Amino acid sequence: MKAEYINPFYKATIDVFRIMLNLDVQRGQLRVVEELGPVSEANVVIGVTGDLRGSLLYSFPKSMALEMVAIMAGMPMTKLDAFVCSALGEVANIISGNAMTHLSGTDLACQISPPQVFVGTEGTLSMATEQAIVVPLITNIGTLELSVSLTSANGR
Repeated sequence: MKAEYINPFYKATIDVFRIMLNLDVQRGQLRVVEELGPVSEANVVIGVTGDLRGSLLYSFPKSMALEMVAIMAGMPMTKLDAFVCSALGEVANIISGNAMTHLSGTDLACQISPPQVFVGTEGTLSMATEQAIVVPLITNIGTLELSVSLTSANGR
């Protein structure tokens, strides 16, 4: 997987978190994993098709997920219920959509599938690549881990 696929997601996260949540984002140390699986309690999976194919996994710690949705809703959140999960799915959807827009500037036309949200830290997901790059996105309310497993549809 090419490193240039990662920066659009980082830039999109910075923009979305600043606008929607008034939060600054710093990128942590990237790492490579052989297996795509949830690392936190609240997870969103989004598929990518088009010139790039694969999966994106957004893993939010429970406390971060609840605080993010509390900021957006203007009221406290206490559990990872349907409302919180829906909001997390929408945040991941917006970040992914914005990243696809950034990628289109490099002549890559991609589409995303609707988000799938699941709660829990068990299980694995199939990947389009042999390895995924995990991007820790650090805020003052917690660290979101974005796992990117993308491959070129035409071998580029």
